[in-house]
Amino acid sequence: MSDTNKKTKKRLASLDALRGFDMFWILGGEKIFAALFVLTGWAGWKVAEAQTLHSQWHGFTFYDLIFPLFIFLSGVAMGLSPKRIDHLPFVERKPIYIKAFKRLLLLCFFGVLYNHGWGTGVPLNPEEVRYASVLGRIAVAWFVAAMLVWHTSFRTQMFTLAGILIGYWVWLCFIPVPGGVAGDLSTGGAGSWNAWFDTNLLPGITYQNKPMDPEGILSSIPAIANALFGVIAGRYIKQAQERGEWKTAVILFAAGLVALAAGWLWNMVFPVNKDLWTSSFVMVTVGWSFILLAVFYAVVDLLNQQRAAYLFVIIGANSIVIYLASSLVNWEYISRSVFGGFIAAVPAPWQPLIGVFALLGVQLLVLHWLYKRKILISV
Repeated sequence: MSDTNKKTKKRLASLDALRGFDMFWILGGEKIFAALFVLTGWAGWKVAEAQTLHSQWHGFTFYDLIFPLFIFLSGVAMGLSPKRIDHLPFVERKPIYIKAFKRLLLLCFFGVLYNHGWGTGVPLNPEEVRYASVLGRIAVAWFVAAMLVWHTSFRTQMFTLAGILIGYWVWLCFIPVPGGVAGDLSTGGAGSWNAWFDTNLLPGITYQNKPMDPEGILSSIPAIANALFGVIAGRYIKQAQERGEWKTAVILFAAGLVALAAGWLWNMVFPVNKDLWTSSFVMVTVGWSFILLAVFYAVVDLLNQQRAAYLFVIIGANSIVIYLASSLVNWEYISRSVFGGFIAAVPAPWQPLIGVFALLGVQLLVLHWLYKRKILISV
């Protein structure tokens, strides 16, 4: 068996590394640029810092990519070992369905838990709970994509993908909202179909009690496309030995450029918008996802630079755990408890940067401990 096939069966090192790179910014990496600005005063760090904030409405920043990239990578993992199970007797399929459904429910539960972390806790009144969540959307996108991979042909999956993107565009832009108009995508989305669904069908509360939830009902549909594009990438990497590994990396990179161009062209009639998760937003995020996957695949797997990506690998190996901990554990308090004296002793301009490294350091130490003991917790 070839080395490439062995790597594929074990799951690509670049998959965990890229997932870890994605999570790094949530754990505190986004604070680095602000700290560097305090230290140096260089305006360029302010420009970089702006990319670690979400877009206010229409538009795109690097930070908008974190969430859809995670969904894309869940699809890549499926694409590396695609399997149809619809030909199996139901008694053999049943355990697979149960496991998938449990994962769906667990991720949705953890998403609610994350929403109400930060020292507050989930309210006992069900009407005060925010049910829509980042983990919930990841769960739904993964679950639907898995059902498609397990039960349909690749051609059907591609038609479904195209139908989702085009259908969502038509729905939001050309079909009037009850009591409203078609295509109202103005700031806040109060006149959109998304707001109508979340107001009438979403239980509990929305994010910041806005008319629509950024992880609401309707915008979860196009997120399935991010997962399906990931499936395409995973299937392509699985066949890398046949067409050449470096050629595969180049084609993935080129596919990313094409998707980016398609997304920004679509932006002219259907704006790139994270909260609405527009079809153009899907294409732009998929474009960057393909590009980053190509780069990480080339560097980590083809050039065998796993050691250089070690910090990202240990984050990616326990990504769900550390994501939940970012809401349930006060890492800043812990880092100050351990390194507070040292931070206070360094010159004032250095303190924010050292503080960020301390925050990241305590989390990475925990992740290193888990990884070395092969404690890899997944849902």
